[in-house]
Amino acid sequence: MSVKSEAASAPFAGPFALATLSVPDGPPFPALVTPDRQVTNLQDAFNDRHLSIRGLLDDWATAEARLAALAGQGGGAHARWKPLTDFRVHAPVEPRQVFQSGANYRQHVIDLHVAHRDPSDERTDEERRAEAAEIMDRRAAEDLPYVFIGLPSAITGPYDDVMLPAWAEKPDWELELAAVIGRPAHRVSVSEALEHVAGYTIANDLTDRATVFRRDMPQIGTDWLRSKNAPGFTPLGPWIVPAASIADPGDLRLLLRLNGETMQDESTKDMIFDVARMVSYASQAARLLPGDLVLTGSPAGNGMHWGRLLRDGDVMEGSITGLGGQRTRCVAEAAR
Repeated sequence: MSVKSEAASAPFAGPFALATLSVPDGPPFPALVTPDRQVTNLQDAFNDRHLSIRGLLDDWATAEARLAALAGQGGGAHARWKPLTDFRVHAPVEPRQVFQSGANYRQHVIDLHVAHRDPSDERTDEERRAEAAEIMDRRAAEDLPYVFIGLPSAITGPYDDVMLPAWAEKPDWELELAAVIGRPAHRVSVSEALEHVAGYTIANDLTDRATVFRRDMPQIGTDWLRSKNAPGFTPLGPWIVPAASIADPGDLRLLLRLNGETMQDESTKDMIFDVARMVSYASQAARLLPGDLVLTGSPAGNGMHWGRLLRDGDVMEGSITGLGGQRTRCVAEAAR
């Protein structure tokens, strides 16, 4: 699907961003995008037919300097500039690993704690909220983030349709800030963590709320495979904006509209654990690789809070300060 003008018009910070594009029926290629929506094929500009966004991230220190020079010099001898509207926009990177942060926005967790209440729980909403607030404060004090693994196969482009599986009874949206790894990270400290982040992008981490918990075997707990990893359940992009262009990832506005109505409108200030802490925490157990994603959780305003889940024909528009915007339409599997 080609670029949607309204979503594509959301600005990004800095002199350039990275994208993965294609012409109709053509192979994807890495591209440099300017703020005025002109693009150049980086395989041509760098004379490397096998170059990909992940290949650039594999040597980010060198690549970032070359990209900045390319943007500043108008492209150089090998660059050919064309309007973004000539191309299809794909997810900006194919990660090898996706790390997802759960329960990382204070107000969001409080809302879900009330929405997921057990029918036998006779306490008031205020009592449930107070309990959730105490749990969140304790988690912050004890420094205990929550990270689980997602599948790269769930990723789709920022303007692609999202199929809602027939089995998904309560599909929900979750707009998130995603950090893109640019240097391998293993057991890095919080103070070192952001040195391993190449840039940021937008993710919408769709979740089927009906399958989050294994009700047949409650002792097992959550079922993230089924609830979050259907094909297309993670619209990603449109761009990767270099970290150097984002002054403070802890002070960005996340905004999601459903059919034009605002559902999520929150700052990353409400995160319990910031980007550096999440990257550091994930790296204590796993080796983070260039191109990997660390999703940092979703703020308040999900469908469970509003009592309104996704259905056929819904259009989601998500944006984050300095990172542009995405627009995806929901298509029910039965309708397709």
